[in-house]
Amino acid sequence: MRSMGGEQVEEAVASAVALLRTATDRDWEAAAAGRLKWSCRETAEHIAGDLIAYAGQLAGRATEAYVPFEITLDGTDDGLDPADNEGVLHVIETTCALLAATLRTTPREVRAFHPYPFRSANREGFAAMGVTEVLAHTHDIAEGLGLTYEPPAELCADVLARIFPHVRPGDDPWRTLLWATGRGELPGRAPVTAWRWLNNLVVPAERLTLQGVTPAAATDLAAGGDGGFEWVEGGPFQGTRDAAGMLLKAYEAGVHRPEWGVFVLVRRQDGRAVGGMGFHGAPDEEGRVEIGYDLAEAARGHGYATEGLRALSAWALAREEVVSVFATTEPANLASQAVIVRAGFTRVAGDEKQLAYELRGTRG
Repeated sequence: MRSMGGEQVEEAVASAVALLRTATDRDWEAAAAGRLKWSCRETAEHIAGDLIAYAGQLAGRATEAYVPFEITLDGTDDGLDPADNEGVLHVIETTCALLAATLRTTPREVRAFHPYPFRSANREGFAAMGVTEVLAHTHDIAEGLGLTYEPPAELCADVLARIFPHVRPGDDPWRTLLWATGRGELPGRAPVTAWRWLNNLVVPAERLTLQGVTPAAATDLAAGGDGGFEWVEGGPFQGTRDAAGMLLKAYEAGVHRPEWGVFVLVRRQDGRAVGGMGFHGAPDEEGRVEIGYDLAEAARGHGYATEGLRALSAWALAREEVVSVFATTEPANLASQAVIVRAGFTRVAGDEKQLAYELRGTRG
């Protein structure tokens, strides 16, 4: 699958800087940046600040808060002559290079602090956030300076499929991204007045992490790829690919809720994926949510499914809207039944075709 990393950050910055260099002779301080309260100059400085901040989060392995630093351009508070517009663009290019290098050297399993919405992001998440900052704020600056800006459509689609999983994709990825960030209108959709991107959820377990599958990863999994994960031999199993296909349909319909989607079970010891687990949708009106899972054959017999089922069920039952977690299996699948029972579920129904189990929370 096409990755999201240093190359995409460089592509976004190259596109932005090429346009803004055509207007370095203008007064960026006097021009307001689109709908923002900042000037074009302040907005350009903000782009540079975001890029270096994201590099700092990953390089510093920050897990609890932002690394406490910021950049200051010459002339703001040190008595030196202020950097001119070309100098600001040079700073953006430099901070881009630092983030791109950090993304290329950060292992896939590293996650660093970011508040929205699950308090962490991996390297793909930080790359997507960096690209979004560049694209959205270059649009703001271009609007303030009367320039026309049109970034690469594939880059916009990549961002949407990673950190805007709750947004129905449209025929025009750039216009969809502008709408999703409160910067434009789309026919048939209400204006966006407040927005957040959504990095994928990761649920920790003892030997595993359950990593939320983005629409980008689901697209690849459903098409027969690895979804960006390093799998054990024989993985992923067909059930994971089928679940990815259902996630993709929900995303395309604009009804995907990522926290109630699909997760890949990844071993902490070596970062290899061993199986898939996830929900069949959001909780229903009675507070019941259904869960399913599978493992690659090479990973069976080690208790991974039980560990993952316990962790994801506990996460679900801690949510206000969930009263019980529901699971089904075939009568002949004794191994699956053993997993469900070990995870604490109780059999509540069954016939010759299907057995049903339930795990109720304290509110149930």
